[in-house]
Amino acid sequence: MKADSSVTLARREAILSGLHAQRGVPKIMGIINVTTDSFYEGSRALQPEDAVQRAIEMWQDGATWIDIGGESTRPGAEPVDEATEASRVVPVIKALREIKPMGLISIDTRHAFVATAALNAGADMINDISGLRDPEMVRVVLEHGCAVCIMHMQGEPGTMQQEPHYTDCVSEVSQYLEQQRQMLVQWGHDNSLICLDPGIGFGKTHEHNLELLRTGRGILQESTQSLLWGASRKRLIGHLTKQEDTENRLSGTLGVAAVAFEQGIDLLRVHDVRAHADLFATMEAVR
Repeated sequence: MKADSSVTLARREAILSGLHAQRGVPKIMGIINVTTDSFYEGSRALQPEDAVQRAIEMWQDGATWIDIGGESTRPGAEPVDEATEASRVVPVIKALREIKPMGLISIDTRHAFVATAALNAGADMINDISGLRDPEMVRVVLEHGCAVCIMHMQGEPGTMQQEPHYTDCVSEVSQYLEQQRQMLVQWGHDNSLICLDPGIGFGKTHEHNLELLRTGRGILQESTQSLLWGASRKRLIGHLTKQEDTENRLSGTLGVAAVAFEQGIDLLRVHDVRAHADLFATMEAVR
């Protein structure tokens, strides 16, 4: 963090630790959507007090991060104006920061205005599904010196699943993420505060998603870089398990989590924190 940041040294160390697997066990990021239309109903918390309570429970269940979003970015989702998005997430972040001063909070947004408001409210990381396309978001990251997760997405949420195409999906995703990472580093951002996400389900076919999962950490051009996967209850899981209802996709999601454990993935963004914590505890004990 920059010298004038209000983030304490202790929280900085917590953030750095939270971006990397410990003893090979992925860190868990719990999903809180303060929206009415996120693809999985179980992730929605329409009132700030509900979102706060759910976040506290996720921390208690083993989450390292809480990822708070105020705009659905599911395939076909309609955009939300930035003022509305900010009004949904800021009260939750403020309340959580008061309750748990050292808890790690991520803001899931592609809008610089929302990211700034969230950071000022106490968020520690920007989780940008648009992969820092907006120069204003780059400016926010650099000015705040905050942690950032850069995700790859082909297209926009409303249209991204309409015939996504790549010549070489793994290579193109890898090159984009590395390009964005290098851009931040060249502008003076601390590389240890950067996490990369291949964007499972964001402008990818079923086979593209599988290619990325099979590649695992091989997608990274810097082997020690932090890597996040977000596959929880997504359409990919439905295809693999033949489960149309998102309520029935936990088992398949845990299957991907087991692969993440074996692949050495650093963070997993999930809806079901306790189930993942139990899975990793068991796998670690057996290993």
